[in-house]
Amino acid sequence: MKLQQLYSYIRRAVDDYNMIDDGDKIAIGISGGKDSLALLYGLTGLMRFYPKKFSLTAITVDLGLGIQNLDNIKKLCKQLGVEYNIISTEIGKIVFDERLETNPCSLCAKMRKGALNEKAIELGCNKIAYAHHRDDVIETMLLSLIYEGRFHSFSPYTYLDRTGLTVIRPMMYVEECDVIGFQHKYSLPVAKNPCPVDGHTKRQYVKELLRTLNTDNPGVKDRLFRAIIDGNIKGWPLRDIRLK
Repeated sequence: MKLQQLYSYIRRAVDDYNMIDDGDKIAIGISGGKDSLALLYGLTGLMRFYPKKFSLTAITVDLGLGIQNLDNIKKLCKQLGVEYNIISTEIGKIVFDERLETNPCSLCAKMRKGALNEKAIELGCNKIAYAHHRDDVIETMLLSLIYEGRFHSFSPYTYLDRTGLTVIRPMMYVEECDVIGFQHKYSLPVAKNPCPVDGHTKRQYVKELLRTLNTDNPGVKDRLFRAIIDGNIKGWPLRDIRLK
């Protein structure tokens, strides 16, 4: 995937769900993975030509799980002209050593989001951009269907009334395979996730299940995604279809 293609996908999502307003200050959550770095590239480019003016800052929540070398991400942010903030925490110690969580992902995500939200507010941001892509949207629906018995996925645009922040997901139209291609084409400085359960979660199981489903039934991912965006899911905003 070329940079212009990434811009196009992100612009479409932003327009469809009115994700960005004039004067927004948006914090990008940078995990160190390919998805968040692609989002950093995409929103930085969009900022230059989008009719609504907004600013960006990047934030990484360091979970304290070990050495995650962020030096090249710092260089990339400097190159793109985006302020970069690293929050040091002991989330890893709390989740794995003190609480001895058998299902650590839920607590870790909650604490990580709390730290990210707190820093975003401190920096004067009113929105946070997550790098969830199209495959994440589908996988979340399958997780909800299989383990909770309901048809649901996270929303493209969510207002958090407790914090006054709004979460946006501008990468929702981008396929993971395209992100992987973008990573290789532009040599994204990925900083490997040191989490000890990475790759051994229910989400990883559903990711592999989805891959099998799509291999056995070509086009199933497209149909599932269409079912989600047309499914009138509770909490989802309506798409702006005036230009469609």
